[in-house]
Amino acid sequence: MAELHDLTAVEQAAAIRAGTLSPVELTEHYLARIDRLDASLGAFITTTGEIARKQAARAEEQAVAARREHRGLPLLHGVPVPVKDLNFVAGVRSTLGSAAYAEHVPDTDDHLVTRLRAAGTILLGKTNTPEFGLPSYTENRLAPPARTPWDLTRSAGGSSGGAAAAVAAGLAPLAQGSDGGGSIRIPASACGLFGIKPSRGRVSLGPVQHDVTGLAVAGPIARTVADAALLLDVLSGTMPGSPFAAPSLPPGETFAAYAGRDPGRLKVAVLPEPPVPGVALHPDCRAALDSAAALLSGLGHEVAELSVPVDDSIRDAFGTVWAVLATMYPVAPQDEQLLMPLTRYLRARGATVTAPQFAAALFGFRALGQLVADLVLSAYDVILTPTLAQPPSAIGGLRHDDDPAAEFEAIAHFTPYTPLYNATGQPAVSLPLHWTEEGLPIGVMLGGRYGEESTLIALSGQLERARPWAGRHPEVWAE
Repeated sequence: MAELHDLTAVEQAAAIRAGTLSPVELTEHYLARIDRLDASLGAFITTTGEIARKQAARAEEQAVAARREHRGLPLLHGVPVPVKDLNFVAGVRSTLGSAAYAEHVPDTDDHLVTRLRAAGTILLGKTNTPEFGLPSYTENRLAPPARTPWDLTRSAGGSSGGAAAAVAAGLAPLAQGSDGGGSIRIPASACGLFGIKPSRGRVSLGPVQHDVTGLAVAGPIARTVADAALLLDVLSGTMPGSPFAAPSLPPGETFAAYAGRDPGRLKVAVLPEPPVPGVALHPDCRAALDSAAALLSGLGHEVAELSVPVDDSIRDAFGTVWAVLATMYPVAPQDEQLLMPLTRYLRARGATVTAPQFAAALFGFRALGQLVADLVLSAYDVILTPTLAQPPSAIGGLRHDDDPAAEFEAIAHFTPYTPLYNATGQPAVSLPLHWTEEGLPIGVMLGGRYGEESTLIALSGQLERARPWAGRHPEVWAE
């Protein structure tokens, strides 16, 4: 018999509307699992049991009244959705993954939290993230490392590693993540999940933590395409003060509706070569790419492998901007010694970047977006690449505290593909279509034209139906 955490978020929401599932029962189920299992997983920095129970009780009262009065309910009413600890929830500790912010309690909700509240979701807690979201693993000085439940010796990725670990291990039905250089797609790949990095401006950041570069976005991590699309519907929309706004769907349309639609026959450009010089593609990641390309071809899509010029321009521009972003979080001089070595390295590097260098790097992003639009997406509908160049890394495998410059280089070699879409602002998704002989998930990535998440969602839904993944469970995850 299926347990509550085996139900998809769509199924949970439907059962709550029908009155066959109580938000209180569902919340208690997840809080018990977190209490029992999270010590070995590292999914949460802070749990919010008292808040969750109050929200669940209120959600139950509202559900009963809605059924009595024949009214509808918000999309995810009564469904638990944890928030990444880079994002602010008023009155809840928000550490940014840093010991320097260990006791930080904001008094303002991020816009995405406002939307989650309006959708009726329940806050289980704040999920684990590396310091300031800077590396592609989730290890910090506040909580245990976030681990993929497919192999507890390996990292859940980052920087939304806690969110992905929670969903993959059944500690939450789905989760909110954020992505400035791959931080949704990397952990989705490492944890065997589906993740959406939306178009720039699809989900409003702020009102406090605006990203002046346009790299960062927020989006969903889920077990199924339909769950992720539903959460994207909840998160999407322009809020006051937002500097970007992605094109809206046609009136009456939802991303959730696209999850079940036929995408039609698409032209797919396959780009296997890492866009960073000197990066080797692991055979398992190449096998995942080839398998996905064959599946797309078998579904009737036109698939062509392309080769594009490779140089250091993306890495150099991204490194410059990333270093500047590392300086944006204020840290008192006496607290600098609390920071991770990589953070201190990036902040020192960022402090030396001149205004012309910063402007040139941002211009490079815009030029790259124009190049991709003109040379690839003028002739093809979507781009297929590996999500990562390597399988999930060992805990501590990417860290090099004695040489953070070497660590940053190792990160670039681990995840050379994902930053492209942060630089250009285009949407991208990671799909769990492949597992190694050892049972490790290997993701592949689809990128699309700016504003066309609907195409990626429809295509992902078709791939999910052709090769279902949601029924797979981490065998090493002993309860």
